[in-house]
Amino acid sequence: MRKILMTAAALSLGLTTAQAADSVADFYKGKTIRIVVGVAAGSGYDLNARTLARYLTKHIPGNPNIIVQNQPGAGGVVSANSLYNVGPFDGTAIGAAFGGVPTAPLLTPDGVRFDPVKLQWLGSTNRETHVTYLWHTSPVKKWDDLLTHETVVGAQAPGSTQYDFPILANAIFHTKFKVVTGYNGTPAINLAMERGEIEGNGATAYTTLKAIAGKWLAEKKVRIIAQWALRPNPELPGVPSVFEMAKNPDDKSALQLAMARLDFGRPFFLPPKVPADRVAALRKAFDDTMKDPEFLAEAKKEKLDIDPVDGKAMDKLVADVIATPKPVVERVRDILDAKKKK
Repeated sequence: MRKILMTAAALSLGLTTAQAADSVADFYKGKTIRIVVGVAAGSGYDLNARTLARYLTKHIPGNPNIIVQNQPGAGGVVSANSLYNVGPFDGTAIGAAFGGVPTAPLLTPDGVRFDPVKLQWLGSTNRETHVTYLWHTSPVKKWDDLLTHETVVGAQAPGSTQYDFPILANAIFHTKFKVVTGYNGTPAINLAMERGEIEGNGATAYTTLKAIAGKWLAEKKVRIIAQWALRPNPELPGVPSVFEMAKNPDDKSALQLAMARLDFGRPFFLPPKVPADRVAALRKAFDDTMKDPEFLAEAKKEKLDIDPVDGKAMDKLVADVIATPKPVVERVRDILDAKKKK
């Protein structure tokens, strides 16, 4: 009798799972999903999202059309605010967030109108290393030169690593970065470097640098001065690690909080209130895409590093960061508070 009941339960579960899949497929058939990128077109994040979009659709039940739109502003906060508060909440909009979005409520809370714990994370395509790189004509040849030479670098806005990391370096290591904000993405910063308006980029993804300016690396047009990561990147032997240069536990704790976003990498999320079966289907579709040979081949061609983090792991990363001790948060926030900068 018990065996019969277990068999019936298994059949019932199978039917329920199949019905859920059919329901999701019925919903998405003929629909269009928007991936909303929180930075400008042409950036590494944008290229990453557009590459994912071309392959994600075949793994979603119903095979919806997918388009990519850009909504830059405030280091990705503008698009996160919009999706969180306005939606749509039916699973037809996916956020492609800046890595700093999950820590924004702690570190740059002004203007933040979302709770990262309530966002429904699909996953991230990779963990990241960011790099400080300067145009080859800059007199700065190594990290120590930053302690004596005022080095002008470009950034989008507070909340981006391009702004936050050099500002942290000034406070912790006494470097002399001068950060000029207002650029709409890494391509614009690179163009300003070529024009001689600025000397470089205080911190942006190594993946981005390789993807959109790989020729510069080959021709030695730029010089990588430092790497920002919680673990050294094997592709950058001999490039000093900012995290390893920290000399005391308080400085390491501050850098660990600021650089947690690098383990978030290039995350994708749904707003709250999306039905659970669609969240589950999109998470599975994301995971399946990360193993898709055609996607991986194109990512390699585009020089995109793929080191995925799944949705459940993203949930834990976000929860752990939000639980950071208050004194650590307050120290880093005070350093980054743009209103206190002269």
